[in-house]
Order: sequence, then C-alpha cells, then structure tokens
Amino acid sequence: MRTTKEQTELLDKLLGGGIDTEILLFALERAREMILNYCRLKELPAGLENALLSLCVDIYRAEQPGRVQTVGVVKSMTEGDVSISYGSAASAAENGGLAFLKDYAKTLDRYRKAGW
Repeated sequence: MRTTKEQTELLDKLLGGGIDTEILLFALERAREMILNYCRLKELPAGLENALLSLCVDIYRAEQPGRVQTVGVVKSMTEGDVSISYGSAASAAENGGLAFLKDYAKTLDRYRKAGW
C-alpha cells in the first residue's frame, strides 16, 4: 500500500500537477471516508487503493476545491443571439456521495460488510 505522501504525489500527477497538497489531502480523506462508510470498514484494503485514487480524481474534478468560483455543466444553449446558461458547480456534485459511489459500486460491493 502506498504512503499518504506517495498517494498525494500520484494524485497530483493524475490531475495534471501543480495542485496544493492540502487540497489533495482533503480529497483523499473525503474519498477514503466515503469508501469506508459505504463498505462499513475500519481500514482501507489494499485492493481498493486504485478505486480510492480514481474517486479522488472524480471528486476533485466535480467540486474543484480551492477555487473561488467554478462553473457547472452547460444547461442550455441558444444560437440566435448566442446564449449559454450553466448549472451551478454545486448541482454537478449534488448528492455527491451517492452519485460518485454509483460508479464504483461493483468494485466496492466486493469489500462491503453486511450492516445488520
């Protein structure tokens, strides 16, 4: 298993570089908490390390922590007299935990404990 420093360095490379280490640590811890809570685990298994990093990348790209203002996805476009409206960045990450985890459910379900 990689150390936290190695994970943040790799995460920085995956995101294109030049990202503040504290922001990477925040995304890393947020993703770790989401996985551990979903799987009902106390520690992250080595088999989920790549899923953790992939989830970090998705969280960073959707929420862009550390940026003052982010633009959401394009909601509508009009060609005559050009008009483009954007959704908020918050709506892109709406219900964030569940939306992100849906993409990872198959991978995470193998490690998920029953919650009786």
